Amino acid sequence: MSEQSFSNANKGSETVNGSAASFVSHKRFYDDANFPKGFKRSGDFTSKEAELLEIHGHAMKNLDEGKTLPVTADEAQFVEVIKGNIAPSSLLEQIWLKYRKLALGKPFYAVVGTVHLPPTKPEAEPEAAFDVDVEIDDDVQDEAEPEDKE
Repeated sequence: MSEQSFSNANKGSETVNGSAASFVSHKRFYDDANFPKGFKRSGDFTSKEAELLEIHGHAMKNLDEGKTLPVTADEAQFVEVIKGNIAPSSLLEQIWLKYRKLALGKPFYAVVGTVHLPPTKPEAEPEAAFDVDVEIDDDVQDEAEPEDKE
């Protein structure tokens, strides 16, 4: 996307957050670690959500991490939403919360519910209490015990 197209996209998104000075980013936001194919192709975001995340993602990330302070009322509200003090009301707040949830990783569900326990150390065998040089006489037969007759 050219610089002119990027600036036109920024102008078109002014109505989303209500203020031209809110959530200003000078470059597109990408998260190749969690979304290697991009936000649009991940299947998790609509094309509008992906576009807004790419345009305003750096500004939202900096506010989320505390690298920048909120300048406008919209940004201050965004920070309160991130802290969990209020519920999200704007589209950008909802998109960022969705992004954070998905960036943590999708849960993995196994097909088989086998629980794998860590391997345990085998117990040591007790040492033999007899002398190895002793010969065992196999000729001796055990005597049968007499049965009790009532």
